[in-house]
Amino acid sequence: MTDGIIETEHVTFRYGGASTADTVAASNALHDVSLHVSPGECVMLCGRSGCGKTSYTRLVNGLIPTFFSGSLTGEHHTAGLGAGAPIDAFTPLVGSVFQNPKTQYFNADATSELAFPCENMGMPSDEIRRRMADTVHRFGIEQLLNRSVFRLSGGQKQRLAVVVATMLHPPVMVLDEPTSNLDARSIDELHDMIARLKRSGTTVLIAEHRLAWCRDIADRFVVFEQGRVIGDYPAHDFLALSPETIASMGLRALDLCRYRTIVEAKRQRPQTRLEGTGNGMGDGTEDPEAEGAGTTPVLRTRMLRIGYGRRRGLGTLVRTNRRSSRGEFLRDVPDLALRAGRVTALMGANGTGKSTLVRTLCGLLRPICGSILWNGKPVKAHTLTAKAFLVMQDVNYQLFADSVREEVMLGFAETAGDDATARKRCDRILHDLDLDALAERHPMSLSGGEKQRTAIASALMCGKELIVLDEPTSGLDRFHMRQVGLLLQRLKRDGRIVVVVTHDEELAADWCDDVIDLDPPTDDVIIAE
Repeated sequence: MTDGIIETEHVTFRYGGASTADTVAASNALHDVSLHVSPGECVMLCGRSGCGKTSYTRLVNGLIPTFFSGSLTGEHHTAGLGAGAPIDAFTPLVGSVFQNPKTQYFNADATSELAFPCENMGMPSDEIRRRMADTVHRFGIEQLLNRSVFRLSGGQKQRLAVVVATMLHPPVMVLDEPTSNLDARSIDELHDMIARLKRSGTTVLIAEHRLAWCRDIADRFVVFEQGRVIGDYPAHDFLALSPETIASMGLRALDLCRYRTIVEAKRQRPQTRLEGTGNGMGDGTEDPEAEGAGTTPVLRTRMLRIGYGRRRGLGTLVRTNRRSSRGEFLRDVPDLALRAGRVTALMGANGTGKSTLVRTLCGLLRPICGSILWNGKPVKAHTLTAKAFLVMQDVNYQLFADSVREEVMLGFAETAGDDATARKRCDRILHDLDLDALAERHPMSLSGGEKQRTAIASALMCGKELIVLDEPTSGLDRFHMRQVGLLLQRLKRDGRIVVVVTHDEELAADWCDDVIDLDPPTDDVIIAE
């Protein structure tokens, strides 16, 4: 062992022996891994989905082998603690941000969540208040205080989780896919947060698919494949690799300029509709140059207001993107016109109501006011539910069966056909999504990316007319992002209406026909005050 703050020598780990939700197949999650991280380094762990990145972060923060039990050989130390030390011994030494931040919340409101780590360590009240004030100012999250964590957007939850993990000033920070639900502005803010941590001497270990945002703060890039470390590159060597070499390793682009140019060309920026006015979108004026413009939109919205909280007909127009202090959210939505056979990306900043909008379009939330039309006729929420399938941002909410195959077959219950036809169709979809080998696995034992693909497979199986995917490439590598893109095109050829809520500029540029920007030009959002 050297004097690194993270020291791993010839570690092999295989999950097993505990009935945890993340128990994986018998193959080694980590195989003969040796890695040394010096104090103050920022190291990016990258590789294809399921390559072992998350398992290594669990070794570093002490969850392996104490919480995720299994067979562990080799030697590992984090900040002097050996593998197998009590988990609470790691608490003041390693701050962790998981791929799904909601799994690490202990309180219902953001302010209490910030205080919790210090309270858990028995700090005096004055010290807790001082640390909270310093941390809130340091990371600029004043707008998240006194908010219900259940009312935060996915990106806001992720930012809160990062800040909470720093409250004990741990010497090591471990982040698993921290940008998976963040928009471009929030990624920039996270970049600055990581840069501040690095300047303070904190060692930062990040398991990540998106690489462009961290190219100037990472000291090293470590590439995993099938549980092994296949490359350990100083940053300048890694950034000098050709795009073809990066793609061959299943990694995302290191430069997003080309993708951003394409997205900008596809982007529609509808004007914000003030009370009782139209906005020029979906008002019967079609773009004659748009592909498919000759077809009549199947789904339209008119004067739609969406939200949750107390149902009111009126709100106060304010120039902000925040919710009210009571956890209410209302906003007017530009009139939309969605056609069959086109893939529409719905983009915009975190907290602008993208997920609320698609839940409304799928009938899971009722509009505050306004109407949704299907083939020109107003439809109720229950009708939309029968016509639509939503792949949620957090797919854990919609995985119910005991195996991947059974989960996908659930989508066949409402469609006609015999069992043999259903089985053949299911097998084809599993093959197309690279889920063949996982068909008999429990869905909750899969990695985040594998769960996402299972939910998408269910959407393909159901045969509904409107398919909505909320952040479908969250946690996916380049190969599986391309698979999602190909499936979007398949849905398009099948004549489905396809809506994709995404911050993924690569996906929007290469695989979507239209981009609707939900951000109003002046950030006007309707909230109830």
